[in-house]
Amino acid sequence: MVYVGTVLASLLLLMCLNLLIVTVIARYNPFEFLKAIRDVMLLAFSTSSSAAVMPLSIKTAEEKLGIRASISQFVIPLGATVNMNGTALYQGVATVFLAEVFGINLGPFQFLVVMVMAVAASIGTPSIPGVGIIVLALILNSVGIPTSGIALIMGVDRILDMTRTAVNVAGDLVACKVMDRWVGGKVKEKADKVEKIAETKVEKAPEEKNEDKVKANKDITASESSNI
Repeated sequence: MVYVGTVLASLLLLMCLNLLIVTVIARYNPFEFLKAIRDVMLLAFSTSSSAAVMPLSIKTAEEKLGIRASISQFVIPLGATVNMNGTALYQGVATVFLAEVFGINLGPFQFLVVMVMAVAASIGTPSIPGVGIIVLALILNSVGIPTSGIALIMGVDRILDMTRTAVNVAGDLVACKVMDRWVGGKVKEKADKVEKIAETKVEKAPEEKNEDKVKANKDITASESSNI
């Protein structure tokens, strides 16, 4: 129960961090964001597969979050493959738990190895249910923890797999919203510059015409004076 509670609490903290990013960087109401992605997270929770949720994620991003199709159709498929932050967190907690079970003390170097391996392995993890256990076996081997300990956590992995998949999918949509805000801001800034330049040219045009008229009048006056 301590292991399950620790993983769930860690995933909850990660979800809170996602909402903080949406609020601070994307400047979007976190409650509206949760309301918009509710169906996506429920489907991810029930299927435990980021790939299965991908069509609904893209539809939600475009229709409910107002994200441009060019961004959602690039970020979400990419995130379904490389953005497995919930999975990486789970593997780190599971490794530390099994190390405690077997009485293995992990030093700073071992923790660094676990961190790097968890992140690297999560980037290439397929978006299918239960694959996190296979990746966990590789991480356990890298720090000398017996892989037989996986049997201790196998029974509760299903509920944890469902939860971390929901967090992974939420992270994909957070990345979408941040990218849309960032790219949209750049585009708007360029559009404002172009508009300002156009307005400046429009303002200068009448002034140049008036100057031409004044110059023409002076030329006419000068020619009349010379004729006299």
